[in-house]
Amino acid sequence: MLSSIVNGLINGTIYGLVAIGLVLVYKGARVFNFAQGEFGTVAVFVAWILNTDPPGLPMWLAILAGLAAATMFGLLVERLVVRPLSTSPGVNLLVATAGVAIAAISIQLLLGEAEARVLNPLVAGEGITVAGIPVRPQQMIMIGMLGVVALFLYLFFTRTSVGLAVLATSQDPLATNLSGINTKRISALVWGMAALLGGVAGLLQGPVTVFFPGFMTATVLLPAFTGAVLGGMTSLPGAFVGGLLVGVAQDVGSQVIPEAVTGSAELTVFALLLLVLLIRPQGLLGKEA
Repeated sequence: MLSSIVNGLINGTIYGLVAIGLVLVYKGARVFNFAQGEFGTVAVFVAWILNTDPPGLPMWLAILAGLAAATMFGLLVERLVVRPLSTSPGVNLLVATAGVAIAAISIQLLLGEAEARVLNPLVAGEGITVAGIPVRPQQMIMIGMLGVVALFLYLFFTRTSVGLAVLATSQDPLATNLSGINTKRISALVWGMAALLGGVAGLLQGPVTVFFPGFMTATVLLPAFTGAVLGGMTSLPGAFVGGLLVGVAQDVGSQVIPEAVTGSAELTVFALLLLVLLIRPQGLLGKEA
């Protein structure tokens, strides 16, 4: 059981990062972003191509390029898709983000084919042992990165005027616009930050598992969404906590549910999502809409 908790917390860091991006977009646009996972997949593919194709960039430089590509992708989505649909019903934007994800996966299949690949880790080595469980350097970076992101976002939204402007825009865009704040720039900032977080999550996940076109959407988006709902779709700290809880629940479920039941981890995520929606739809730290 202890090993499941440790492994679950490690996996939950990725879910938490993607969940924070989902909550950022939801607070800014009141829509669930189906393209959030593909921000991470794009970052991984760009980093892999630049690191492996001759002459091959150093891994740290390829990672920076991947993060830049993910952020640019998010900004393009905001400018070409989100902004033109900003006055349309929310379901239109919801479908549009799903279309963006499908288009991104199609392009990845066209350029990279449906092959499983592994991204080189930023730091190689044996790592350490926690309660008898080996933890690789890449996994330690994953845990540390979630803490860094959580601290940065806390300071950004509580200590900076831009962060307060983002929160004000999410509460009342019209009043914020009338007060002189450029809501279009705020929207671009939110989508850029969400894409950057997705890119970070993908680049942390790529070296510890195989990646393929759409792998972040296929393997991470649903658990991350569950984490965001569990913590509260209006709460950034809730997304942080919810992602970790989903990671633990997923790993514990795969150990507790009999092996004869296929997809035990996925079944646990679905059950947890349904339970939260039935008992406390606003999430643990969220507020009533």
